[in-house]
Amino acid sequence: MNSEYKLTVGLEIHAELKTKTKMFCRCLNNPDEKEPNVNVCPICMGHPGTLPFPNKEAIKHVLKVGVSVDGHLADFSEFDRKNYFYPDIPKGYQISQYKYPLVSGGKVKDVELTRIHLEEDTAKSSHEGVDGSLVDFNRAGLPLMELVTEPVIHSAKQAGDFARELQLLFRTLGIAEANMEKGEMRVEANISVSKEEGKFGTKVEVKNLNSFRAVERAIDFEVARHIELLEKEEKIVQETRGWDENKQSTFSQRQKEDSHDYRYFPDPDLPKLKLSEVPEFSHDALKADLPELPWEKRTRLLSSFDLTEKEVELFVEDAHLLFYLEGVAEKLSNDKALVRLTTNYLLSDLVALAGDFKNIGKIPPVNFADLITMLSKKELSSRAGKDILKIMFEEGGTPREIAEKNDLLQKSDEGAIEAMLKAIIEANPTVVADYKSGKESALMFFVGQVMKVSKGSANPEVVKNVALKLLSS
Repeated sequence: MNSEYKLTVGLEIHAELKTKTKMFCRCLNNPDEKEPNVNVCPICMGHPGTLPFPNKEAIKHVLKVGVSVDGHLADFSEFDRKNYFYPDIPKGYQISQYKYPLVSGGKVKDVELTRIHLEEDTAKSSHEGVDGSLVDFNRAGLPLMELVTEPVIHSAKQAGDFARELQLLFRTLGIAEANMEKGEMRVEANISVSKEEGKFGTKVEVKNLNSFRAVERAIDFEVARHIELLEKEEKIVQETRGWDENKQSTFSQRQKEDSHDYRYFPDPDLPKLKLSEVPEFSHDALKADLPELPWEKRTRLLSSFDLTEKEVELFVEDAHLLFYLEGVAEKLSNDKALVRLTTNYLLSDLVALAGDFKNIGKIPPVNFADLITMLSKKELSSRAGKDILKIMFEEGGTPREIAEKNDLLQKSDEGAIEAMLKAIIEANPTVVADYKSGKESALMFFVGQVMKVSKGSANPEVVKNVALKLLSS
């Protein structure tokens, strides 16, 4: 990006919430339903004379996010009607929140938040070319959380990292799956570019961003487009644009609406919300219900174990992996050196065998811990450890049983190792001559041969020392 220009981005992030039913009716909230228009009723279809009622669990989900990000929880809140006509809105308006959101303020990854509010999702449209469009109302009325940031993001990477952290937070709290490829989490970026410090350029909103990579690439594309127009002294149009994944570019959709275009007004069919009257909505009750948050996990893992930041991120992002590591670490009394060894075998060997983090539990943590203990005591060579791990995963059993059955316990008996070495030295006079003429690598030939004969069970350090003694005599 041209250093003369400053990029400013504000994000709007929508996430479908995990609840049993929709936001304002009792229809099932099932995002995986394949049959169209089965989870519908007169309320979510917008039939005249129907009365919506708010989903208490969805409200609690949003408040939990608010507490997690140190936002201000509203005491008074209400739902509003956002008026616009489109086929995916059967009522002719969307129930949302305007003046009184559930949460104000807060911060995630140093990005300040403006608000977090609740609304209902729209139906899903599919366009059939010249034959018209189809609308599936299964999604209509699902509880949808919208989170809006302040315009304080200044790079595409920062925007992508923020969105990733939010997805991780939602999953940690258990309030949303937030799979972007399924449309369960959608990101919209408001982008402007300006040369003047403290002054925003013309804002353009980019919708249809269904991956973190798309968020970053769309922002980078818009920055380049804006700068090119400004350099030509051409006008940037305030508009809504879409993202074309195939062309890796944005395209114009419509002129950008302002809030007054939606003619917001309080929904007369829904009650006002006085949150202090609901004990489980209190800040203390919500705080006590929170799990360990992603940033808290990072801090704890970095201070408790000898892990790299990249390793910590893997454990923070996957609950199965972290649960397994902590189960093994507990059996090892959280010894840092042993947990370090555990991490090496877990991330490189066991994950490769499992193919999926969810499958690593095929080896009970106590057996994995016993394997690590045997390796640390030099009872097993690294090669034997990997072989035993594979057998444990595929066939079961404890590491000691497997080691004894397959003669994999590391042998440190100098007499037995010397007998093997003498036979190998006698059979390889040329290599002996090479070593005595100064070829140091010849020593490792003998170590390797003993390891081969012993099927990896000989202690390589003892082998090396005995070899040095025999070759020097």
